[in-house]
Amino acid sequence: MELRSFGNTDLQVSAIGFGAWAIGGNAMIGDVAIGWGPSDDDLSSRAIRTALDQGILFFDTADIYGLGHSENLLGKALKDHQEVVIATKVGNCAKNGLFTVDYSYNYIIEACEASLKRLNREVIDYYQLHSARLTHLEQGDCIAAMHQLKQEGKIRYWGLSLNTFTPEPEAQWIMERHEGSGFQLVLNLMNGKALPLMRMAAQKGYGIIVRMPLQFGLLTGKMKPDRHFGPDDHRHKRLDPILLQEATQYLENHVWPICQNYQCTPLQLALAYLLSFPEVSTVIPGLRSPQQVEENSSGLFRLDLKDRDYLEQLFQSAPGQAIWHDLVTRG
Repeated sequence: MELRSFGNTDLQVSAIGFGAWAIGGNAMIGDVAIGWGPSDDDLSSRAIRTALDQGILFFDTADIYGLGHSENLLGKALKDHQEVVIATKVGNCAKNGLFTVDYSYNYIIEACEASLKRLNREVIDYYQLHSARLTHLEQGDCIAAMHQLKQEGKIRYWGLSLNTFTPEPEAQWIMERHEGSGFQLVLNLMNGKALPLMRMAAQKGYGIIVRMPLQFGLLTGKMKPDRHFGPDDHRHKRLDPILLQEATQYLENHVWPICQNYQCTPLQLALAYLLSFPEVSTVIPGLRSPQQVEENSSGLFRLDLKDRDYLEQLFQSAPGQAIWHDLVTRG
């Protein structure tokens, strides 16, 4: 497994990381699904062990994933593996049966202690403000809390997991003030909106974590238009049959034929596209079974620049952009 530098920090991260949202299970806050449907803890634990065997050294989670369950699973499975880099997030939470956010100083300090306990760690390698908005950053409490936690040795580095839809204002605010060490952002074959931001941030020395590399599973090449998602799977409001039909057909006609050039799977092409950008530190597909781990970490290859340029432009064309817009606005 290729190792990459995480921006200007001394962290070395695996090119493919372990996205640990799905192993949190089918958690609900009131009637709002915040997970990916049911999960099997034994299967999840075996997935983590397989990831280690495959050379995956970067694990990304959040205290909201499974309402702490994802962190607990990682803490148990990785307690004897201090060599791995663990990233978690703070700010999204449940209060009085409702989903809400809290970026106050006291909450972040307390939440960090709780995450450390669940993760079986004395220090969190990379702590992220979970989709904090400009008003939260400007208020200042969350920044002060991160500085305090770093000074106390509770975290090594911190950064911002950017919101999906309009990440630029928060990223710009952070970069202008030379705060933090990295950004987590949405980027994939179908959604290149964050490419200019990624390039700017990397040039300034920020580490880049790419999430949603497979666009909710669409880019595995396995999803069928009649795929049904249960009410405890957040995708049930985001991927309807009509949108699935349009997206899968477009991919079949314009993207997947490139796989023949490399004798690769659609999933491998989707990951190779992202890893072809030197600015990317690590890509974190959501993983919850040994098979998924092996599929996402095997057969990686170097994509020709001409193919990368073609794919980068594809979803800026009129037909591709229409599909991209529908996906992103639900996203």
